[in-house]
Amino acid sequence: MRIISGTFKGRKLHPPNNLPLRPTTDFAKEALFNVLNNLVDYESIGVLDLFAGTGSISIEFVSRGCKRVTSVEKEPRCLSFIHRTGMELKIENLFPVKANVFTFVKQTFDTWDLIFADPPYDLPQLPDLPELVLSGTLLVSGGLFILEHPKKYDFSGVSGFEQHRNYGEVNFTFFRKK
Repeated sequence: MRIISGTFKGRKLHPPNNLPLRPTTDFAKEALFNVLNNLVDYESIGVLDLFAGTGSISIEFVSRGCKRVTSVEKEPRCLSFIHRTGMELKIENLFPVKANVFTFVKQTFDTWDLIFADPPYDLPQLPDLPELVLSGTLLVSGGLFILEHPKKYDFSGVSGFEQHRNYGEVNFTFFRKK
């Protein structure tokens, strides 16, 4: 697992083998950020990473100059890895939060310009995430929500749907908050 671009380009992340997760592949991550390069000005946005796992996506956003990145993860070993990586890289604008995503979403008053979510593919509430994020106050008006999901889901009928990208087993659906 490596950082694709920015300040930490080429840096390898070495999470413990026993973490209960499915990290986004480097191939899919690189493709995602190639799309985002044309959609956002990294240096002017705040990012929320839901189901952060190893924090690879969060650190990729930090590496590209995002002003504030919040990583929400409930698994203590994953959160510890995110904390440790942030400290090793001397990152000051990465804010790991230990929380259940659904509790966090209902209780926070902060807002973000971009929200990325990579939930477990077998999460029963996965189909509800677009509505949950887009109907609340987490995302600023005009903000971008990106959901990573398995190919069995089609979100093209959801209000705010913008585009869908497929990279093997990894799918990204992009939504824009109206």
